Amino acid sequence: MNAIRREWRALACAMQFLTRIPLSTRTLFDNKDYANSLAWYPVIGLILGGLVWLSGVALTELSSTSLAAALVLAVWVLLTGALHLDGVADCADAWVGGFGDREKTFQILKDPRSGPIAVVVLLLVLFVKWAALEVLLGSDHWSIIGLIPLLARGAMPYIFWRLDYASASGLGSALVEELSRQRILISLLVVALTVALSLAAELDILLLFAVVSLLIYLWWKRASYQKLGGFNGDCAGALVEFLELGLLLGLAIYTSYSL
Repeated sequence: MNAIRREWRALACAMQFLTRIPLSTRTLFDNKDYANSLAWYPVIGLILGGLVWLSGVALTELSSTSLAAALVLAVWVLLTGALHLDGVADCADAWVGGFGDREKTFQILKDPRSGPIAVVVLLLVLFVKWAALEVLLGSDHWSIIGLIPLLARGAMPYIFWRLDYASASGLGSALVEELSRQRILISLLVVALTVALSLAAELDILLLFAVVSLLIYLWWKRASYQKLGGFNGDCAGALVEFLELGLLLGLAIYTSYSL
């Protein structure tokens, strides 16, 4: 398989897994494709960020900023098929209901039903995102919104490379087994350069994003290791949502004080 075809398969695999954007392909992906696709996750994040930014630009003409923010959030959720929100719900139930028991926590993670804790946490995440979007829509910092999905998904290659995968089966274990360190390093370098160049004139926001991302990552890592001794697919999805939430909230607060 030549390099171009290999990369196309990896990109298509990442697009199909992380989004609901229709892709005209009948390719059957194998474990190697899924592992290679990790390096493309930040690119998918950038595409999602661009579409969210574009929807905000199109909806700023609405007389109600609240309605525009709600519609932008709806677009954001629909583009991803609520994939990572599902991880938040599962982790909320398992981390609280597992009571520190690793086996019980895993059992709850495998349960497709959502309890009241999951519902409350999901509502809080969506409400805070909506409020943050309302502040950012039409502001001078709206263009930065495209970097947030990029940063959130840029964490995925890193954690699969550096952290312990707690499940012995499933897609995540296949990703770890077939992982290419070189591809991950290139992916992380692209993320760092893209964010640094995009925010070269906004060093305060660059610092804000770096601090918020680090704090959320360290909290998430500590919680995942305490509950599971590592992380799994649901935890990875939850990290994406927590990073998006934290970065949105941080940027919204910064924007409010800058007005």
